Amino acid sequence: MNDIVPMNSFAPLPGTTGGGASVSLSRRAKAAIVVRLLLNEGADIPLEELPDELQVILTHQMGTMRTVDRDTLGAVVEEFSAELERIGLSFPKGIAGALDSLDGKISHQTAARLRKEAGVRQFGDPWKRLRELGIDALLPALETESIEVAAVMMSKLPVAMAAEMLGRIPGPKARKITYAVSLTSGVTPEAVDRIGLSLATQLDAQPARAFDADPVARVGAILNSSTTLTRDDVLTGLDETDQGFANAVRKAIFTFGNIATRIAPRDIPRILREIDQPQLVIALAGAETAGFATSRDFILENMSGRMADQLREDIDGAGKVKPADAEAAMASVVETIREMEQSGDLLLIVEDDEDTVG
Repeated sequence: MNDIVPMNSFAPLPGTTGGGASVSLSRRAKAAIVVRLLLNEGADIPLEELPDELQVILTHQMGTMRTVDRDTLGAVVEEFSAELERIGLSFPKGIAGALDSLDGKISHQTAARLRKEAGVRQFGDPWKRLRELGIDALLPALETESIEVAAVMMSKLPVAMAAEMLGRIPGPKARKITYAVSLTSGVTPEAVDRIGLSLATQLDAQPARAFDADPVARVGAILNSSTTLTRDDVLTGLDETDQGFANAVRKAIFTFGNIATRIAPRDIPRILREIDQPQLVIALAGAETAGFATSRDFILENMSGRMADQLREDIDGAGKVKPADAEAAMASVVETIREMEQSGDLLLIVEDDEDTVG
């Protein structure tokens, strides 16, 4: 709409009734009329997303108006509808809006550089961003920030989220934070906004990770696909340099020898349906020589008696298998189990620190 548009049906003065004289309504007056109408109809208008100066202008304009007759209202609504229908495509205003619309579509590094170059604030509502990060991401900040900042954080987060976070920190600090919440009544909105912005910037400033999985998972995956000799040699070396890391890697590894301790007996028949039968026979035939007799017996004991008898006959018929063939067959069995776990079809038992079945 033009800043001033003549309309014969408008009221004689903006915000008054009656008359019949031809007047012009300003763009601000029309905006105030539309906003007032939408609010009366119960629409949820995100006016807080407007720049502060526009919110001030709109508020002052609405404060100067009184009543509008039906003809004027109808004319404004008609013009507003026509404006909307003429819009084919709209773009966000400025670099800030463009970056918001491209969030997740361009790299984090590029977005950060553009914001820095343009001096664009990264967050409209930083607390919305913090809520989206989730409890696991916020917990370290809650534990390291001052009691006062933690109290503001707990006050701004949803109640259920704040309660869970409070239950996951040490009792003495939780009590201090809870008491500090009672002292936040004098905190200004500007201070709360600055705290949220600082926290969001701090948490989002974590360097981008080149790998999705952590080091333990990556090493475990590599050793899962390695030969027994290589795996044992690497773990021995890790024991000498970092025993804690070595122990964590052992828990991430799943080999043929782990079948008896990390698979529930009821899951064995389901697993066997997915394994190539000739490969299973070779794996079981070479298991004892490889030191995995316990896993072989565990498999045979947790299937139907008829099938177990048939497998024992096939194992006897296979005779002595080459170690390399047995290794490859056992690796094939393990790969099938891993694929079932990754797809969610199988849940492996987690061993605790004392290597007992959990």
